[in-house]
Amino acid sequence: MAARETFGRLGSRARNFWQRVTEGLALEELWAQFASEARASYGLYSQDVDWEAVRRASRWRRPFHAARGLFWALLMKLSPARRVLLLVAVALLVVSGIQFRYGQRFQIRVGEYGGLAALTLFLLLALELADRVTMKRDLEIAREIQHWLVPDAPPVVPGVDIAFATRPANTVAGDYYDAFFRPPADGTSGSVPGGRRLLVVVADVAGKSVPAALLMATFQASLRALAALPTSLAELVAGLNRYSCAHSLEGRRFTTAFFAELDRATGALAYINAGHNTPLLRRAAGDFERLEAGGLPLGIEPRAGYDSACVTLAPGDLLVVFTDGVVEAVNEEGEEFGERRLETHFRVAGPGSTAVPGPSADDALTGLMAAVDGFVGAARQHDDITCLILRVV
Repeated sequence: MAARETFGRLGSRARNFWQRVTEGLALEELWAQFASEARASYGLYSQDVDWEAVRRASRWRRPFHAARGLFWALLMKLSPARRVLLLVAVALLVVSGIQFRYGQRFQIRVGEYGGLAALTLFLLLALELADRVTMKRDLEIAREIQHWLVPDAPPVVPGVDIAFATRPANTVAGDYYDAFFRPPADGTSGSVPGGRRLLVVVADVAGKSVPAALLMATFQASLRALAALPTSLAELVAGLNRYSCAHSLEGRRFTTAFFAELDRATGALAYINAGHNTPLLRRAAGDFERLEAGGLPLGIEPRAGYDSACVTLAPGDLLVVFTDGVVEAVNEEGEEFGERRLETHFRVAGPGSTAVPGPSADDALTGLMAAVDGFVGAARQHDDITCLILRVV
């Protein structure tokens, strides 16, 4: 009886330990996560391998050339001191298990060095984890700051339902979304909810993680400053483009963006698409329109011109603005979610149908994100995902 209770307690502790380590993930999910991370790591290191030299090598030497290239790529990403530690550990592993014997008395046994090699690798791992924890703490702070730059909740707009969501590929993201009131172009008071112009913006800085997040912060600051002036939408975008060109590293850090201004009194939506993914406008009757008018991404050409266009929204219309992380989400087979699946998700059967998926913009957004998640499965997210949905009630 006592032995059974002892084994029961040990089993319970083992289960709790396993639950804590795996965070409740099943073995299939753990393997899928490991495979996804292994592919991502291989992609990182393989960028530094001279694959042309590998292909020029003879057939039997190619695996050795590839392995050597990957090893050097891994080695050079460490600090010099840690490179020495890794080389020592590898050397100890190579000679572990080898025994030399000369005569009756002289004998060299290096099999015990395997434990020393493991200890050296553990020390190297501890040093790398310490750096990772420090960096992760800094990134967490950066993520909190970035959350302050985007709205927690959409503005309350009579007759308009807005929902948005973002999901960074890393701790911080280069995607940006916003929706706020700005003064009318004639200079009269309109910066309060009673104003007539509602500005909606979704932007995507080229790249991801920290560099893109820093530029996203500068984009947000310049947008807010310029939007406070009683200028037209075209003047606003032109000013943002000039600012972006001055901070785009000669066009290498450009920004795609979609801008739209809604006049609630008339339902007129003026918009400019600056090289962004074409938003989807689903009419209440079930037809689709694409909002394409605009020009180059911001930050490429200071004198670039931007065409504006206008559509009129009616009750039941649904506007879907998204970044490329939505349509370029990839599943485990390497297949993209794509524009066709996005359109199919919002398509309803039957001509003239006035039904729209979900009774609200938030429901429509939740359904879209769930569709993307279901398609991607266990594959690792490789780009920031952001979507804003505006629906006329």
